[in-house]
Amino acid sequence: MSTVPSDIERKRDRLLEIVAGYGRVAVAFSAGVDSTVVAMAAHRACGEKAVAVTAVSPSLAAGEQEEAAKLAALIGIRHLVIETHEFSDPNYLKNPVNRCYFCKSELYARLIELAPSLGVDVLANGANVDDRGDYRPGLQAATEFQVRSPLVEAEFSKADVRELARTWNLPVWDKPATPCLSSRIAYGVEATPERVRRIDEAEQFLKRELGVRELRVRCEANELARIELPVEAISALASPALRDRVRAELHRLGFRYVTLDLDGFRSGSLNAAIHDGGLTVLP
Repeated sequence: MSTVPSDIERKRDRLLEIVAGYGRVAVAFSAGVDSTVVAMAAHRACGEKAVAVTAVSPSLAAGEQEEAAKLAALIGIRHLVIETHEFSDPNYLKNPVNRCYFCKSELYARLIELAPSLGVDVLANGANVDDRGDYRPGLQAATEFQVRSPLVEAEFSKADVRELARTWNLPVWDKPATPCLSSRIAYGVEATPERVRRIDEAEQFLKRELGVRELRVRCEANELARIELPVEAISALASPALRDRVRAELHRLGFRYVTLDLDGFRSGSLNAAIHDGGLTVLP
């Protein structure tokens, strides 16, 4: 039997070594697979010197705060829930292409403010190397606030993160990506608490009706809902009864138009507009 460590074992050991070097660390903890792996690594490497911090605001999808609490308890890491106020920032409300920068800046500023009372010296996030392949203005905020990205430092891809989570028996190892609700709003359409509430309720309704784990309700201009479903689930809406229920519920929630995207679900599909030019980046 071979005693040569596998690639994921080598990366795991490197991750634990990196995080141990942080000493007293706070992990920005969203309950997604990436930040859950970082939280587990922090607890294993730093013990009581580690804390997971979950930010709560209207852009957090239903159930995510509760899942974060359960995961933190499972891991055994100290857990803190804080409120962030990105919706008080006019730049965030304008929903430019770099909206995420203003959100992450608010989060990291709050964490730095709390660092002395938390007894931590280092902030860490769940970014992995694959995140560098997409438009991620939040990474700029991380750089400016000197937030560490241990998964990047240990060269973890998304697939690596999921594999380590599975090895560590973390229940989120196959959890679909759960970006903030504001990411469903087309750039340039104002991001408001009312719009994200409407999106959240629409997505929860569709998941119950269709029995799928991953979908998006995109909010375009003029309160148009663009539903993105897995391709294999699109045919379900051929049922007149189901189609009528979906249409009625989304109109009730405040969408003026209800449409189905025949291209199906694509993570980050709104970023396609960035490459077309003409979108605003706020300084």
